[in-house]
Amino acid sequence: MNKPTIKHALPVTREEDFAQWYQAVIAEAELAEESGVRGCMVIKPWGYGIWERIQKLMDEQIKAAGVENCYFPLFIPLSYFAKEADHVEGFAKEMAVVTHHRLIADPKGGLVPDPEAKLEEPLVVRPTSETVIGAAMARWVQSWRDLPLLTNQWANVVRWEMRTRMFLRTSEFLWQEGHTAHADEADAMAETLRALEMYRAFAEGPLALPVIAGPKPENERFPGAVATYSIEAMMQDGKALQAGTSHYLGTGFAEAAGIRYQDKEGQQTLCHTTSWGVSTRMIGGVIMTHGDDDGLRTPPQVAPQQIVILPMLRDNDGDAALLAYCETLRAELAKLSAFGERVRVLLDKRPGKATQKRWAWVKKGVPLILEIGGRDAEGGQVSVLRRDRLWNDAGKANFTGMAQGEFVAMASAELEDIERSLYTEARARRDAQIERGVSDLAGLSTYFAEDRKFPGWVEMQWSRPTGAALDRVVEQLKALKLTIRNTPLDAAPVDGTCPFTGEPAVERILVARAY
Repeated sequence: MNKPTIKHALPVTREEDFAQWYQAVIAEAELAEESGVRGCMVIKPWGYGIWERIQKLMDEQIKAAGVENCYFPLFIPLSYFAKEADHVEGFAKEMAVVTHHRLIADPKGGLVPDPEAKLEEPLVVRPTSETVIGAAMARWVQSWRDLPLLTNQWANVVRWEMRTRMFLRTSEFLWQEGHTAHADEADAMAETLRALEMYRAFAEGPLALPVIAGPKPENERFPGAVATYSIEAMMQDGKALQAGTSHYLGTGFAEAAGIRYQDKEGQQTLCHTTSWGVSTRMIGGVIMTHGDDDGLRTPPQVAPQQIVILPMLRDNDGDAALLAYCETLRAELAKLSAFGERVRVLLDKRPGKATQKRWAWVKKGVPLILEIGGRDAEGGQVSVLRRDRLWNDAGKANFTGMAQGEFVAMASAELEDIERSLYTEARARRDAQIERGVSDLAGLSTYFAEDRKFPGWVEMQWSRPTGAALDRVVEQLKALKLTIRNTPLDAAPVDGTCPFTGEPAVERILVARAY
């Protein structure tokens, strides 16, 4: 039997052009739009609603670990960065700098900076906050009794990117950044790994995003860090997305900022510090992991609305009874709980054809869509569409009719099943695209040949070279447009040699093309 032809909601499919498909999802799902400033975006209500859900759920976990929220200035004196040479070198090319505090009229027209309003010291628009928070920590920490100091802020940052893509790499983006100070390395490392595990569990829970957690190689560490850990997710085109990072900073930042404490023996001792963060890039990961050719499929825990009710209004006398039926259903569903929270349900009473509104919500990825007509209301019925199972075998919208009470009884479990289904699908796809049979550079080159459309990742054995030896490997990979993503914490034991150095392997690494 021939497979039915389906007319999808998006103008381009993933297979045709993955990059254009990604942009189409953002536009058609009304997630964000260009702002008029290069590399900066306007996040629209549905996209920002997803970020608010991420923020709410993660903030609860951050506070549960004893971390307190603060806010630090957007503008950071340039001298703060000058204290940490490795750090400033890593961000220097991306910094936006404020040099004047006033504009004046230009005789030739328009406005120009007033030469007499030049700042005594340039201010950097926050690219990350280690330096300014370090200055505060130096004031706040005096004794061992003040430790550990656990802070976090939700903020925007600016990194002047040359090549931008909405949610994935923008000049301005939203994030949370945790910054902590500890008495010793063991306590700081425990916090670094706690944050990493928080990110892993969050990605694989509310976002239904399978990830691999582990340390980054030396060349991929955060500027100035002793160790950097990441969670890496595979997108549907096989590329890797670094979805979150956690850094052990050692005592380098503490020394630069003067973060010292008097220990129990009365000695002045440097603190060990950490930083960790995730950003609106996570939304890009959700799009490229769960989206299909009809738009986004939003995981239920981060969906601004989990159930949308669409009455099939006819602009006649029967509409009042239909709306009353739908409102009663909405109220019943709003009493339910899923994932430990009240179910979020919307009754869409806007004028317009139900089918047009349905496809608008399909593109946004609402987990459950209910269409209800006059006959449904009279018979106490609902028609249910699961966004993760949009089409039936005949190529039609996969609606299921059932009694209202039956749906109310199963709605919570259905939402939880949708999350499991999205995660299971994404994990199976990822695992099928990790190649473990490549043992030399020639095989690596062949695997990532240009004619392979979505090649996935390669897991290889690794001797952990450093310095010049690592630089040579990085250049070899760069020629193939590849990078080392991380060393999986749960990788199998090594049993051979490193294909890059010929030395005995000490760990396994993931090699991939990445965003």
